[in-house]
Amino acid sequence: MESLSPNIFVKDINQTIAFYQQLGFQLIMSVPEDGQNMVWAMMINGNVTIMFQTFESLGDELPQVSRKDGGSLLLYIKLKDIINFFEMLKDKVTVVKGLEKTFYGATEFSILDNNNYLLTFAEDIA
Repeated sequence: MESLSPNIFVKDINQTIAFYQQLGFQLIMSVPEDGQNMVWAMMINGNVTIMFQTFESLGDELPQVSRKDGGSLLLYIKLKDIINFFEMLKDKVTVVKGLEKTFYGATEFSILDNNNYLLTFAEDIA
C-alpha cells in the first residue's frame, strides 16, 4: 500500500472547497478541470490529500453510500504548531472539542466541517 485518500461525499463542492481552504488546503484537481459546475475535487495540505465528490454525481451507483451529510467518520490529521493553528481557526469554524492534552501524549482539538464531518487535529508532544 502506498497511500490513503478519503473520498468524502458532499452536497456543495464550492462551499466545501472554501471551508477547507480556511484550513490551509489547496485545490489541485477537479472534474471538470475548468472548475465550473464541479462534481469532484482533490485538495492537499502537506502530506494530507482529501477528495470530495457530490452526492448528485453518484446517480444510482453505490447505493451503499449514505446520502446524508456527516457520518460515522472521523478524520484524524496530524500537524505541527497546533496551538497557533487552533487560534487561527477557532472563531471561523464549529469547535466540538477544544485544545486538550491526551493520556497518550498528544495535544488535540476537534471541529465539524461544513458537511458535519468530524475532523480531529493532533500534534504529538515530546
